[in-house]
Amino acid sequence: MAKYTNLLILAVALSGVMALISCDDDPDEEYLYVLKTEYASDFIKNREKFSEFAEIVQRANMMDLLGTYGSYTVFAPTNDAIDEYLHGRGLTDVSQLSKEDCDTITFTHIIEQEYFTTDYNDGTYPVMNMLDRPLTITCDSDTLSVPGEVRLAVYINKTSRMLQMDDSVKNGVVHTMNKVIGTNNFMLPDIIGQDKEATLFYDALIITHMADSLQKYVDESYTVGNDSVDWTNDRLVVHTGNEYDNVAYMEHRYYKFTAFVPTNKVLSEKYGVTDIEGLKKLAKECYDPVYPEDADISDPTDRRNSLNRFISYHLLPFQGTYYRLTAVDGPNSVLASALFFRRIWDISCWYETMMPYSIMKFSFPSGSDAGLYINRRGIQSRPDQRGYKIRGTLVIPASESKVDQASLNGVYHYIDDILSYGVHPGLNVKTQDDVMSERMRIDCSALSPDFMTSGARGHNTKINNSTNPGLYGQQSFSTQAATNPNTCLGFKAGSAKNFYFTDATHVHIRPRYLPFASYEGDEIVVKGRYDLTVKLPPVPEGDWEVRFLTCIGLPSRGIVQFFIDNIPQGIPFDMRPSGNSANIGYRSDEALGDEDQIRAFDKQFRYRGWMKGPKSSGFSTNNTSITTIFRNYPENLRKIIGIFHSDGKSDHYLRMQQKMESENNECSFDMIELVPSTVYNNPDIAEDQL
Repeated sequence: MAKYTNLLILAVALSGVMALISCDDDPDEEYLYVLKTEYASDFIKNREKFSEFAEIVQRANMMDLLGTYGSYTVFAPTNDAIDEYLHGRGLTDVSQLSKEDCDTITFTHIIEQEYFTTDYNDGTYPVMNMLDRPLTITCDSDTLSVPGEVRLAVYINKTSRMLQMDDSVKNGVVHTMNKVIGTNNFMLPDIIGQDKEATLFYDALIITHMADSLQKYVDESYTVGNDSVDWTNDRLVVHTGNEYDNVAYMEHRYYKFTAFVPTNKVLSEKYGVTDIEGLKKLAKECYDPVYPEDADISDPTDRRNSLNRFISYHLLPFQGTYYRLTAVDGPNSVLASALFFRRIWDISCWYETMMPYSIMKFSFPSGSDAGLYINRRGIQSRPDQRGYKIRGTLVIPASESKVDQASLNGVYHYIDDILSYGVHPGLNVKTQDDVMSERMRIDCSALSPDFMTSGARGHNTKINNSTNPGLYGQQSFSTQAATNPNTCLGFKAGSAKNFYFTDATHVHIRPRYLPFASYEGDEIVVKGRYDLTVKLPPVPEGDWEVRFLTCIGLPSRGIVQFFIDNIPQGIPFDMRPSGNSANIGYRSDEALGDEDQIRAFDKQFRYRGWMKGPKSSGFSTNNTSITTIFRNYPENLRKIIGIFHSDGKSDHYLRMQQKMESENNECSFDMIELVPSTVYNNPDIAEDQL
């Protein structure tokens, strides 16, 4: 049971069918005057229709927890639902359930975070239930319950329907369920194998043995030691910047995965593929032109084989749900609208895939092309600044599937085309040359699969509180865990893949915060006498420049020496002075005047190793739109670290080392840019300010 909370407040409006819902879906009269007056435990105990569930929760010793302050979502099955469950097991009374049965049922029906249906209505919840299992929520239209009316049908795990939703209590929300939610103990390959629409993809998973790579679940070697797995340890209230963060560590380290599955129909209709031999032929068409030296490798278990590359490029080494793969956190994303100018920039992120030395781009444009795409280029429905307009592959939301796509150790998504890191025959592009030949802007919290799977990336969204000082209010200055709301997830050395650091290095990820100068609102705090090395995402062959965007100008920042592949890059970087200081010399566009002077300053600033922040993003003090553009903010600058050459087949590393003799200085490890020479050193097309 995970005791930490992977917080994510997803501000979304119910879409599509919601507009058609009858007003008769309002709460029953018995609920009208109880909102926020009861704890979840009282709500369950005080209603006869939950009496059997209440007995189960009591036997699981969880009723007291639901009677305390906190944040909980309770999916409460009615007595009829419990009776149906008992009948299915050949039982007649709750008393016949074992203590272990009661624990399983109770933990399955509670998430340690509050989720209303208006917060999250499509896909896998970002927080697992207390049994450490994923729960999916999907919406559908109900035309049968009441003739002549279209009503909302909301399901958990595709089978258990909410009879009554969004009953607010003091410590969360209660949803009334018509069935006991089943526990899913299948691994990801197993649930793909049960899907009749994915038989070709599943057969290839088996043939390549990539199914074996998707069987891991728990890291048995992971231990927390004496540190806290919940936010109760005053020693882990850590000073950062002008305030304190309340840190806890994962109780368990999980391995999870994501698969993007082209269905049999997609393979047949777009490529004429109807059997595994046809899929092998398609894979060779994708990869042999790019890796001709491996064209004769026929063993599908060899990682250089074309079918193996084809399948493994459809896999990610972490759990990525639909609204977690970019900073767009819902259909009407507050985060996206408050931090980005979406008319000039498609929100994107890049991740390493399970194909060796490959990377994948996710984009979520606004406008007529809105949706989640893989390996897309463009801005909204038009070409980008360099003339590229590549549609990419569309990811299909879970609500459009008839099957539950969440497993014990990951999720899968349908896609409307194949994916290829070589030639994409359907789009007539070479992915590495056409899609990946652009500036990659990657939030540092996306650099480890463990940050994604644990929910540390974007685990909460804090909005501006103008009535209280401090980022999260007056309590952010508290050194006591019980009164400090700044809950953050920390990581032990060895518990975050791609991150290598000493025991003297403290690492935690802060909640997303809209009014602070952090890219996408995310921020990794690296503190102490740290020495940290990060494996950079793989990039295609060529010369690449590494840049680091961070917020400087705080006395708690330190002096950092950067290395690329263990080679020192310039002199140590003192993060404490303001951008306006003499040794940095930032000047705003407004002060410079015309475009010629702005371009001249940018060139001179770059020569000295600096770039202004991006023009397409910023932060918000009104929670709805950008109020400060990074380019106009002297404390948010890009430091040019150095250049490395990639052969497309080797790993490269960024190392950062604290040079101050202090335990109390930190680095805000915020965002990196990986920029090909065709962008930063192009004589014909200057790099844009976006």
